Amino acid sequence: MRLTCRRQIGNIFRMTGGVRSIIEKLSQKHSLSKEEYALLITERDQEAAALLRELAVTERKKIYGNDVYIRGLIEFTNNCKNNCLYCGIRRENKKADRYRLTAEEILSCAREGYELGFRTFVLQGGEDPYWTDDLLCALVKQIKAERPDCAVTLSVGERSFESYKRLREAGADRYLLRHETASEEHYKKLHPESMSFSNRMDCLKNLRSLGYQVGAGFMVGSPFQTASDLACDLKFIEEFSPQMCGIGPFIPHKDTPFANESAGSVELTCFLLSVIRLIKPNILLPATTALGTLDPKGREKGILSGANVIMPNLTPVADRKKYALYDNKICMGEESAQCLSCVQKRLDAIGYKTVVSRGDIIG
Repeated sequence: MRLTCRRQIGNIFRMTGGVRSIIEKLSQKHSLSKEEYALLITERDQEAAALLRELAVTERKKIYGNDVYIRGLIEFTNNCKNNCLYCGIRRENKKADRYRLTAEEILSCAREGYELGFRTFVLQGGEDPYWTDDLLCALVKQIKAERPDCAVTLSVGERSFESYKRLREAGADRYLLRHETASEEHYKKLHPESMSFSNRMDCLKNLRSLGYQVGAGFMVGSPFQTASDLACDLKFIEEFSPQMCGIGPFIPHKDTPFANESAGSVELTCFLLSVIRLIKPNILLPATTALGTLDPKGREKGILSGANVIMPNLTPVADRKKYALYDNKICMGEESAQCLSCVQKRLDAIGYKTVVSRGDIIG
């Protein structure tokens, strides 16, 4: 990843007192300029990362203690009408092994998850034209009717205002829509011309206006990304103030135009998790599967950097490997109960615990 900084900006940075002064400002004000965010990234070192981690964990513990929220992830379709250059389930990937769960299969996953202690279900899929508003609304209503004490989160991409409105009225509580990058120029390098940066941003605003708890997020180390691009992402999170932010390192997929690009950095991702925790202390911040894919201790490192959400997979084992947004995705072959047990043991080892609740944002 090309994280560059002009010499004159670096000189200004040194004159202002260095990384520590910027971290202290962020901790106190929960806000920086784009230039300061960029300098924090380019001039970071192990000492800065350690200070950020300490401050981020302190902020999180004030609000959430040692609790880690669990979400039951149900990846219900890998069909997608879009052709994003980085994504393994992109429309033009003819090698993808396509699948689509039935409504009854999704309900079965949710029932199983409920018995395991999940109280939030995340229905995630590609932008699959099969799943019309009528079908999705009926599904959400059924889940809420069976389990009224649970939260339903949708992550099904860009839809119209009316579609989001109907899904909200059907009972959907939360919506995850990664913005992927807050730089329009960078966005164009990651997506086909048929997709629009302005539409992505409009979708997030529409979701907010309809009363959803909204999740945004971005890739770390995606092709062509600069420190300035990441600074735009951090400033966007600061100003838009989503209830949740999902970030993870970019990982290439062998059947995409970015197959030969380098993966993102676990170290930088964890650094940015700490930054985001200080920007918005009560944010819901996942330690993502992508972290665990690149590093066997990646999710633990995420929690120790300020994250407080883990999303074990409830998708039927036979279909999990087909939802391949990137290569070598972890946790392919475990049953849901095994997966949750593994997560709990690993969190116990670092002094954290999963909790049985909807996992709502506090404050």
